[in-house]
Amino acid sequence: MSPQYTRPTFLFNRHAETIFPSVFRSVKIKPPVRERIVTPDDDFLDIDWYRQNAKRCVILSHGLEGNSTRGYVTGMAKAFQSAKFDVVAWNYRGCSGEINNQKRFYHSGATDDLSTVVNHVAQHYEEIFMIGFSLGGNLTLKYLGEPTVNLKVKKAVAISAPIDLYSSCLEIIKPHNWIYHQRFLKSLSKKVRDKAKVRKDLDVSMLSKVKNLKEFDDYFTGPIHGYRDAIEYYSDCSALHYLKNIEVPTLLLSAINDPFLGQSCYPMAANPTYLKTEYPGQGGHVGFTLFNGKDLYWSEMRALSFIESTTL
Repeated sequence: MSPQYTRPTFLFNRHAETIFPSVFRSVKIKPPVRERIVTPDDDFLDIDWYRQNAKRCVILSHGLEGNSTRGYVTGMAKAFQSAKFDVVAWNYRGCSGEINNQKRFYHSGATDDLSTVVNHVAQHYEEIFMIGFSLGGNLTLKYLGEPTVNLKVKKAVAISAPIDLYSSCLEIIKPHNWIYHQRFLKSLSKKVRDKAKVRKDLDVSMLSKVKNLKEFDDYFTGPIHGYRDAIEYYSDCSALHYLKNIEVPTLLLSAINDPFLGQSCYPMAANPTYLKTEYPGQGGHVGFTLFNGKDLYWSEMRALSFIESTTL
């Protein structure tokens, strides 16, 4: 049975649960130290270090059009700092406030960049742990299911992960998700336009015809990253297809009332030896707000409990 989470009374539905922490949460934490690391293709990734000379480190991967400063990232960083972990929160290409060098951006299956971060961090620690949120959750699970996973990775947590990208895309573009959909589409479109100003090999002529996220992925995300279209991109990058290969104790934590996730994002017993699934009825998308005097949300305490436990 899934651990119980009960939302605060005033967060009366899944949209309130999703929006409230995104808009109103403020986490008190000492500012991190930023490091820029170079990728094998001569691009860069900006990573934020929360160091306290610990012997183990947690790597945090943010969601779509997020970054390392989002409340759900800094909240998780605070939770693990308090438990004597070092923390690294990394920014995907183009998400740290500066346009990246290459034509490519980030996407839901870009595990080569995640691998670059993991291998960089692993130079300093014997034990690595991973936590991904939303897109970052899919990215984390896909990485864990691939043969190149770093052997220093000991446990992982994926929160609100759209592990079937196509079904999640179909959910996001439904009318009840209009506010999120338009926000994502506007942000992604701006990013493409900004990059086209410095990358003349990026054709944005179809951008004016894009009306939803699937069309954006058809014309941009897919082709820019070597896929024929959105469907091929979704198929190859959905972590759902990689779960059976995971050999690191991992927790998949998603709320049943998550407005972004399709039904196929809630697999049961996909890999019972290494993968634990927990689906509380409430929580929204990367929500799980909790007021307990500790300045920590329920998902942060659950992730910490799972990673510190001696069993799956």
